[in-house]
Amino acid sequence: MKRLAAVLLILIASPVAAQPFAVTGPVPNATLGPPVDLAFGAYQRGYYVTALKEAMKRIDADANDAIAMTLVGELYAQGAGVRKDAKESARWFKLASDRGDRQATFSYAMAKLRGEGADKDVPGALALLEKAAAKDHDGALYNLGIAAVENNGVAPDFKKAIGYFNRSASLGNSDAAYSLALLYKGGQAVEQDLAKAAEWMARAANDNNLNAIVDLAILQFNGDGLEKDEVAAAKLFLKAANRNSPIAQNRAGRLLAAGRGVPKNMIEAMKWHLLARSAGLQDDWLDAQLATLNQQEKQAVEEAVRKYVGR
Repeated sequence: MKRLAAVLLILIASPVAAQPFAVTGPVPNATLGPPVDLAFGAYQRGYYVTALKEAMKRIDADANDAIAMTLVGELYAQGAGVRKDAKESARWFKLASDRGDRQATFSYAMAKLRGEGADKDVPGALALLEKAAAKDHDGALYNLGIAAVENNGVAPDFKKAIGYFNRSASLGNSDAAYSLALLYKGGQAVEQDLAKAAEWMARAANDNNLNAIVDLAILQFNGDGLEKDEVAAAKLFLKAANRNSPIAQNRAGRLLAAGRGVPKNMIEAMKWHLLARSAGLQDDWLDAQLATLNQQEKQAVEEAVRKYVGR
């Protein structure tokens, strides 16, 4: 309801200042590997209390059951079926990591990297990521690539990063594929190649990577690295807009207002414009289009926003 109120205020409020829009690759969500019998089955179905009980039964029966320990660590990390406790989560991840579970090694590394539940220890975290990466953990490889780019204040090692991103992407990590696309697009450590950028962007977008969907839409709309196709680009923008990407909502608003790639529809255009503006993306041209609407049309926009926010 708060977002709805913020959006609707734009119908009568003066324009807000433009806000920068930064696209960053998120750290991949943890995945727990093979099923843990009844415990993991309960976890998958959302029966978290049962999952914890079953995992603890396994640990009671086998003090070296690393997979069950990893599941317990994840439950504490999420606060699922138990009080959220980063310290307890890290403790279980360490126990499981010491017993060879690669997911636990990755999760414990991230806890140390962020200083959440464990003392912040970047060198120690990187060593653990290398350990998980040696077992082909795609998230560990991706984060090692990010670390090579950030490089603790030293000049970025893009060559090293590309190696990690390639290995991670080959294992299906969409964030790594997206990172490769950005490097080829910007010509960092590799010769600029928009065709390769578009290829990697498409791979990430096909895995539903939101940032990649938006950037692929931009490449396709402009014909950079692949054939220009405004209809295909509009579909991608609308897909991302429906997943609450402000920049995609802004672009969808522009395309609908201009009738490019999609039939012209001012009500839908202004709906997306208001949603993007509520997230801080100012657009003077769309503001001007909004001002041309009559009261009945503005009411239709208000209803469209209400339906979207309340869905």
